[in-house]
This record gives sequence, C-alpha cells and structure tokens, in this order.
Amino acid sequence: MSEPEPSALPRGDAVSVFVRSREAMHNQPEGEDMKRAHAAFMTVLGLGAFLGLMSSGMAAEKKAEFRGAGQFEVPGWFKHSFLDMPEDAAEASRGGKRLLLYFGQDGCPYCAALFNTNFSQPHIVDYTRKHFDAIELNIWGDREVTDFSGHKLPEKEFAANLKVLFTPTILLIGENGETVLRINGYYPPHQFLAALQYVVEKQEGKITFREYLARLAPPAAKGRLHPEPFFAKPPHDLSKFAPGKPLAVFFEQKDCAGCDRMHSEMLGDPETLKLIGRFHTIQLDRWSDTPVVTPAGRRTTARQWANELNIDYVPNVVMFDARKEVIRIEAFMKGFHVQSVLDYVASGAYKNQPSLQRFIRERADSMRERGVVVDIWR
Repeated sequence: MSEPEPSALPRGDAVSVFVRSREAMHNQPEGEDMKRAHAAFMTVLGLGAFLGLMSSGMAAEKKAEFRGAGQFEVPGWFKHSFLDMPEDAAEASRGGKRLLLYFGQDGCPYCAALFNTNFSQPHIVDYTRKHFDAIELNIWGDREVTDFSGHKLPEKEFAANLKVLFTPTILLIGENGETVLRINGYYPPHQFLAALQYVVEKQEGKITFREYLARLAPPAAKGRLHPEPFFAKPPHDLSKFAPGKPLAVFFEQKDCAGCDRMHSEMLGDPETLKLIGRFHTIQLDRWSDTPVVTPAGRRTTARQWANELNIDYVPNVVMFDARKEVIRIEAFMKGFHVQSVLDYVASGAYKNQPSLQRFIRERADSMRERGVVVDIWR
C-alpha cells in the first residue's frame, strides 16, 4: 500500500498529542482521520526535515523509540490568507508592512523553538505584528497557492520551487514580491530580531545582512578558533583535494558562542566524527585574510570568499562535491540533523533524492528498524 501524503498527523493515533498546524486542523476533509488511522507521520527537521514515524500493528512494534518532536501552535495573529502571494504582498504594502512567509511542518523541533522561544517574547511579537503580515505555509500541504508569477500550484510545490530544504524557512518579502532576506532554519532571538529589523529598515541595497549584523554585534578582537584533528592544515588549495571525496568548509569566528557549542557538543560525538571522516575538512575564520584557493581554482581570502558565499551566520558548514556546492548548514542545529545533512552528502544520496526532508525521514526509519533510538533534539 502506498503511503499517504505526509501533510498532517491524524487524530486518534498514538502520536496525536503533538499539535497540528492550522492547515491540518481546519482543512482536513470530514472523515479523513478515520481513513488515515492506519498510518501516522511526524516531522523532524527544523531546519527540520520530515520523518515518517509509526505505522500501526506489528510494523510499529518492531521500530525503536522516536524522541524529540516539537510541540507548538501557530499563533492566531498570523494572517488568514487565501494564499494569493501578489495580493498578500500588495495588501501588506498598503498597510505599510512587508510580508513574512513561514514554511514549517508538524513536529518540527526548530519550528517549536521559533514559536515557543522567539515568538514567546512580547517585544519580538509586537515588532513582527507591527511591521509584517505573517503567513503560515505547510511544506507538505495541498492548499492552492498563487505564486508571485501568478501561477497556481499546491503549497508543497510552492515550497519545493523555492528550494525550501529546512524548516523553519522564513522568506521576508518586499513590495514587489522580491525576497529581501531568507532565513534557512532557526535563528536565536537576537539574530532573528536583527533579521526583521534589517528588512523593516529597508537596508537591502545599502549593506548586506552580515554587515548589518556585525554592526549590532561586531566580531570580538580577542578569542580563538577551536582546532580539531580532522581539519586540514594550511595552505588551503581546495582544488587539489583528491576527487571522490566531498569537501566540508567550516566557516567560524573568534568568540562565537555557537561555534563553542558546535565543538563541545557535536564534534566530539562518535557518529558525527565517523561521518566527518568521509569528508575533506578545513576550518576558516570568516573574517580573516587567510589565503584560499577555491574548489574552482580561484585565489582569494577567507573573508572575500565568505562574502561571495553570503556567509551571514556562523558557524556555517558549506559542503561541496565535484567542486560544486551541494548544501550548507547555516542555522542552529542539534546533532541528529547535523549528522543527517553530512550523511546526505557523504553517501551521495543528494544525487538521486532531491528532497533532504524525505532522505531524513527514510534515514530515521531505517535506523529505528535496526533498533536504534532516534532522538532529534539531541
């Protein structure tokens, strides 16, 4: 039997304690829950990728435990929209606002962090409501969307066309339907608020977001990078690395709390180290003038290359294969998701499976069938 489209969690199932999105709660056809009672799906990447979890009966009993799915509710002040993007952008503009498009999925722990942490703080909520019309979109949803070119399509295709790989993904839209700033994954409150302020102040075209963020919290003059034995030593000529093995470039900076956390909590994990061993890896200070030869053979510096790659957030891990960028980790992530993205590239799965979210769902399912407990918030 083919799997149903993973757009919502059915009620009456063992996992129904998790909050469903407004689309799933209000737009399900009558009787849909009973029809889908044989299968349950939960989602995980918040940046987050979707995970198919439990099916009923004997199959569910054979799988190991699943932990860490997020519980959240999209607040009622989000706009109830017909999902006509040109009209929504125009309406926001008439009200002196801009448009905020939130792409999420049920069970996503990073979406939960966005709503339960960022949008639990009154000053962030007040600022968002004053300056944006916020609209929720389900990356697995079937509601009809009119995109910015006037084409009608399901919201899941709208998300795919916009290359939404992580949840939450937030697009901050200008008056003409252009994306002013894109947030791939979860930003902690202070960085998230800075992103909103950058767009509200219409700084695009004046300075980049990374420059704006650096002005608010400039890189400290003191501090150090964290060395790791798997980082290749300079000089860094990335065009000479042996083919057949992908490359991971760790952009970091001194006195970076997120970098400290990545090294202390994730880069010592045996499973993470095993996956990193399948890459060529280097570490670059995002603000330094360290000489680098890029995978394409061009001479530059770490700072210049980071600017060209639009490295706005550190730590930022950019992964290349066959000298071309495949994907990057550019937001807050826990260990399971870091490992999943590394595996997506190292295994070459990205060549045949364009959906990172489906890859992670299948990876988690396979792990659980082997008796491995999957904890997506570890």
